Amino acid sequence: MLGLKHGVNLLADYDPEWPTAYEEERVRIQAAVGNVLRGIEHYGSTAVPGLRAKPIIDILLGVTPLENWIACKQPLEMLGYDYADDAGVPDHYILGEVVITLSELTWCTIVEFKGSPWRATLAFRDALRADERLRTEYLRVKEEAATAAPIGRAKYNESKQGFIERFVKRLM
Repeated sequence: MLGLKHGVNLLADYDPEWPTAYEEERVRIQAAVGNVLRGIEHYGSTAVPGLRAKPIIDILLGVTPLENWIACKQPLEMLGYDYADDAGVPDHYILGEVVITLSELTWCTIVEFKGSPWRATLAFRDALRADERLRTEYLRVKEEAATAAPIGRAKYNESKQGFIERFVKRLM
């Protein structure tokens, strides 16, 4: 299962097809954006085998310098992505792919390649992949967040952010 009604926070059991969905989208994005990208990675819970997740593929795009993000905008829009100009995350440019059914399938977050957000995001993903106890703790936080905020991404993300920041602070 891939896709979730816009704004809904519902966790699904891990689907072994998520990495394949990422790879297919990676190829499309790479072809559209080309040499502007310095890196492209699958992150978020769908990138962690066994972890329940919102069935939306999160893709991290790295550019250098960060101002080059704008060269990605039009090619991604041509693939069906919409720029979330009100996302409110400093040094992150976020575009979501929404299909005709108003189901969100994929999110792309553009950050500076090998900058602090790039390193922190991938460090957290890799730690979740490697540490079952951390996955269990994070799943609890995600389930509480989804229960507290079944609709609307802002409150859901805020509910998880403290946990993520505390963990990343220890890593970096």
